[in-house]
Parts: sequence; structure tokens; C-alpha cells
Amino acid sequence: MVDEQERQLPIANVGRIMKQILPPSAKISKEAKQTMQECATEFISFVTGEASDKCHKENRKTVNGDDICWALSALGFDNYAEAIVRYLHKYREAEREKANQNKGTSTQDTRDEESNHESEEHTEQRQVGSTSNPSEFRVLEKGKSSFTKPS
Repeated sequence: MVDEQERQLPIANVGRIMKQILPPSAKISKEAKQTMQECATEFISFVTGEASDKCHKENRKTVNGDDICWALSALGFDNYAEAIVRYLHKYREAEREKANQNKGTSTQDTRDEESNHESEEHTEQRQVGSTSNPSEFRVLEKGKSSFTKPS
């Protein structure tokens, strides 16, 4: 029984997903959650098995998103396949943007540090040669990102 439970999606997650589609006043029985849990697990296994067979025939060890889309279509779930292809495209686009932002942030951080260092040296030189004491503050916001997962 433990092996069977480890193989399935957590029942709390299944229940949460089911609740999202139902009216707020609706109730879901334990039996309904368990039935849906079993169905979801079987569906995932069915599609993944088909994708895995394709990979095996192509001498590949890794199942990727394109393989899942292909399997959905091959199994007659064309509507799902089309939706997942769109999701996969948006997901990959968001991941590319995230990677580019990280590269840009890293490069910008280096430039900002160099600029701050030069600015500090310049301020120190001005302070030595003048009676005024201008303070320069530069606020950097790190960790800000507009990245959102595709819906």
C-alpha cells in the first residue's frame, strides 16, 4: 500500500485542484478525491509511457516536453496537446527571459560596482580638495524580477 501511495499525486493537491473548478459552496467526498487521484495518476503514467517508448526508439534517455506533447497527440488527446504546446512555448520563452535577465543583472551589478568604486574615488578626491562634503548614495534594487510563470 505504501508503494501505491508513493506513486500517486498527493490527495490534498488533487482536492485543491478539484475545488478550484467547483462553486465555493460545493463539497468533495473522500471517494471522489481518491477516484480523481487514481485517474490523474493513470493518465500521467499512460502519457509518460508513450513518450518514454518514443524516446527509447530514438535511443534517448530523457523525456522532454516535446515528447509529452507528441504522446498526447499520438494517444488522441489533440486538444490537450495543442494547449500544452502553447504552454511549453510560453514556459521556454519565460525561462529564456529569466536567463537573460540574470545575465543582464550580473553584468549590470559588475558595472554598478565599478561605477560605485569610481564614484567613491571621485568623491574622496573632491572632499580632499574642497570644504564641502557632498554625499552620494546609490540605491540598487536586487532581486526584482518581472518574471511570471506562464498560465
